Amino acid sequence: MPTTAKARNGAADKPFLTDVATLRKNARARISKGAITDTYEGNVQTAIDLLQGALATEIVCVLRYTMHAVAATGIASEGPKAEFLQHAKEEQGHMMQLAERINQLGGTPDFDPKNLVSRSASEYGPSEADLVEMLKENLIAERIAIDHYRELINYFGAKDSTTRTMLEGILAVEEEHANDMHDLLVAHEGRPFIKK
Repeated sequence: MPTTAKARNGAADKPFLTDVATLRKNARARISKGAITDTYEGNVQTAIDLLQGALATEIVCVLRYTMHAVAATGIASEGPKAEFLQHAKEEQGHMMQLAERINQLGGTPDFDPKNLVSRSASEYGPSEADLVEMLKENLIAERIAIDHYRELINYFGAKDSTTRTMLEGILAVEEEHANDMHDLLVAHEGRPFIKK
């Protein structure tokens, strides 16, 4: 006999969980859909399209941070160079998370370089920049990413809790990156940008 949990808020006879037999039947009947089950409430193609944009943003960030880690010069550049390299590695981790989620949703992650600029929320920035300009460009890019991820988190909400939770984790790291760039700007310019 299948087990069914009952609701406690006045609808005592209405189940709020699917019985085990139905879960098993549905899983077998729709096996070709992979991880996407009938309980997925979002629009799969829209989710993939939005995540492709986030993926492009992360790829651009990996490239920009890597270029800055190589190109930063001067006596005070060693600390920022190490920070740029660390951020590039973390952005690459985000890139892989997004690519894996696109794959789970049945899409193919778009790594084609010709599509990056049009899909990315952030910009690569000028290739010739001094250390302070690099820090500013990275802080601007992180601020763009923060707002972009907040919008995506609000969009996915309860419709796709797996994607939302992943994006919340990425957002926390992007906020940390922005704070790092701000702190380095303060160290190199001698004044805070953020009013206390």
